[in-house]
Amino acid sequence: MYVVKLGGSLYHTAELKSWLTLLEQTALNESVVIVPGGGPFADMVRQAQQLHKFDDQHAHHMAILAMAQYGLMLQALLPSAVLVKTPAEVSSHCQLAIWLPDDQLLQVKEITQNWQITSDSLALWFTQQFPQSSLSLIKRVSAESGDLNELSKKGIIDQGFTALFQQRPISTQLIHYQALDNFPEHGIKLG
Repeated sequence: MYVVKLGGSLYHTAELKSWLTLLEQTALNESVVIVPGGGPFADMVRQAQQLHKFDDQHAHHMAILAMAQYGLMLQALLPSAVLVKTPAEVSSHCQLAIWLPDDQLLQVKEITQNWQITSDSLALWFTQQFPQSSLSLIKRVSAESGDLNELSKKGIIDQGFTALFQQRPISTQLIHYQALDNFPEHGIKLG
């Protein structure tokens, strides 16, 4: 199974629809689960937190809901995809799904409720629930190497990603959003 995190920054690109088409075609032969980023919905959470000065725990919960909003938009563009709220809802007959994380995720101990954990780490955690799966992070930024510490320092992945990855390493790659030909196996390997 391929788990593909579509970065929220793709919201503003023409390539978003190209990725959805590619993932729909890929799902004809291999199961695909799309993990949405937060996009402009998460940006609104950041602005609200800055303006109203509320805590990270509430902002984290709101950011999870932002991912779900983006996921609903993706499903509107890709109606063949099934919506799932938990890893357990992904079944062997589900070829194409979009994960809509919800408040059940707040009960997961490995996931701290702050901005160190964003949709990158949540996509990693989701993929770790399926040991034979791989994760592709589709982003608007380029990287020279797959060194996790370097990627975290540059803000390409979130601060919590490395620790979560080290707990249960899985096949993970970074793909630039304009390099559709690199999917599913020719991105920059992380680790």
